[in-house]
Amino acid sequence: MKRSLVLSFCGLFLAGALEAGVVEKSILYRQGLTVLEGFFAMPDDAVGPVPGVVVVHDWMGLSDVTRDSARRLAALGFAAFAADIYGKGVRPADTKGAMAESGKYKGDRRLLRARAKAALETLKKQKGVDASRCAAIGYCFGGAAVLEMARGQMPVKGVVSFHGSLDTPVPAKKITAKVLVLHGADDPFAPAEQVAALEKELKDAGADYQVVLYGGARHAFTNPQATGEPPMEGAKYDEKADRRSWKAMADFLDELFGGKP
Repeated sequence: MKRSLVLSFCGLFLAGALEAGVVEKSILYRQGLTVLEGFFAMPDDAVGPVPGVVVVHDWMGLSDVTRDSARRLAALGFAAFAADIYGKGVRPADTKGAMAESGKYKGDRRLLRARAKAALETLKKQKGVDASRCAAIGYCFGGAAVLEMARGQMPVKGVVSFHGSLDTPVPAKKITAKVLVLHGADDPFAPAEQVAALEKELKDAGADYQVVLYGGARHAFTNPQATGEPPMEGAKYDEKADRRSWKAMADFLDELFGGKP
């Protein structure tokens, strides 16, 4: 599998993706009557269908940070689709708006699953995507979304949560997708009790799972825009945890898809 050097800064991530030959486009799609606008990226030198990965944004909605994750995945050889859970043009302007918008879906997990499923179906329809080999990754709010995909038995081989929300109103009785949880040990928004509850749920559901805790890391440790300043002291970028978690995800996808796409 193509494996670009893991770099620290988003601008350099993007430059690496472009050098690797990534093609990209915005895609309008629907869930019910709601128009959504996602972002698709894949390697331009792909030979035959390649595995697909849904990327779900944090509570601020689809952003450049999410698009860059899709580009980086494409540079590794995958077809990546950055989902739009909120809807076309719905992009919170601040944390208050983000809390309100994300709360709609955390409070209605059926709707959250429906939006995630629409993204997966859109990814699978794209030319060059191996619809039988798909996974999903998500950040913060997006971590909750991909865990719900696993709980809902969606046709993904595995899911990866980066500093995600781990709780659910209805724990799963069975989970067939492999699960990787990459979490900050000092995350105040999903503390140790939530981690323990998720581990119990995954074990009881017979899941093949891994939970990795990064010592000293807080919430949003992959997001360079998270400064740890008020009113979000609990969210702070951590270069070491960011680098290590990306590598853990890449290794997980390698194993999931049997090596080279």
